[in-house]
Amino acid sequence: MNGLWWLALPTLLLPVWWHRKKRVQVKAEPLASARFLPRTEPRHRRVWRWSDVPLLIVRCLLLACAIAWLADPVFPWRGATVVVAQGTDAGWAEREAQAAGFAQAARLSLPAGDALAWIRAHEREFKPEARLLVLGDIPMPATLPAFRRPVVLRSLARPVARTDSRVAIVSARPGEWRRLFAALDGPLRVSIDSVPGPKTELIVWDMPDAPPPGMRAPLWWATDAGAFTELAQSKTIGGIVHADGARGRVWASTAWPPADPAAARTLLETWRELHHAPVPYTAPPQAFAAAGTGARSGASGALRDLLMMALVGLFALERIVTHARRR
Repeated sequence: MNGLWWLALPTLLLPVWWHRKKRVQVKAEPLASARFLPRTEPRHRRVWRWSDVPLLIVRCLLLACAIAWLADPVFPWRGATVVVAQGTDAGWAEREAQAAGFAQAARLSLPAGDALAWIRAHEREFKPEARLLVLGDIPMPATLPAFRRPVVLRSLARPVARTDSRVAIVSARPGEWRRLFAALDGPLRVSIDSVPGPKTELIVWDMPDAPPPGMRAPLWWATDAGAFTELAQSKTIGGIVHADGARGRVWASTAWPPADPAAARTLLETWRELHHAPVPYTAPPQAFAAAGTGARSGASGALRDLLMMALVGLFALERIVTHARRR
């Protein structure tokens, strides 16, 4: 639908018509004997002021630039391209490109999370015969992407990077809490400290007394709600009392430490889901078939940004020329 804006090009005649319609009063000098002449109304005539030609040109360019920006022109210029996710092993990527017949194709490095979205947004920049190969661990999008041309995806499927979280345990029964965190699987690993520090993300406060006022952490696990005054007017969800205070967010439950594996698993999964970023699922190797013209993408952005800058510059120039003409 953006291409229909080119039908607005005849509006370029409006500035010409506007400049041609301008009228000026014939210059007249008052004479002393004019009082003996019959009264006549001032006459106007149409004139073409050559001094307005620069202003006319600027206004026509401004209008043409606005129409081009709305039409979003894109000229296909990209050929066969290999999109490599940043951080991908260079040797593996080159071997995969050679095996797929992309030895002479252009290489383009993009963030893994933006690769498929970038292809969809800039798809109109590729020539009709251009082929696309995506290499690297690309996170699987929530919905299956649709492209107007075939796109081949090959992933390395390397292990997810390990994430360390520092936990401080202040308890008279630290062994039970250590066994709880030892059962944690996946890329998230826990480093247990006996004394909280500035990098501590979780403090397990299994003591009846209140913690020192200066001790802070993003999250607290408490077994006695009376040790935290912020829990006086708190909410309970799933058997866990929670509230936010000056020390950080506090979770409290009298059933801690968990006595059975199911309760321990539920607690660890809740902590991992609410306080850590989800682990991205790497998209499996696959080939996306062409979805036809229905896979309409948005603005490409390359010429659109240049046209926007030109539009701003022409608008400023039009205002300057208009002001100079009035003076």
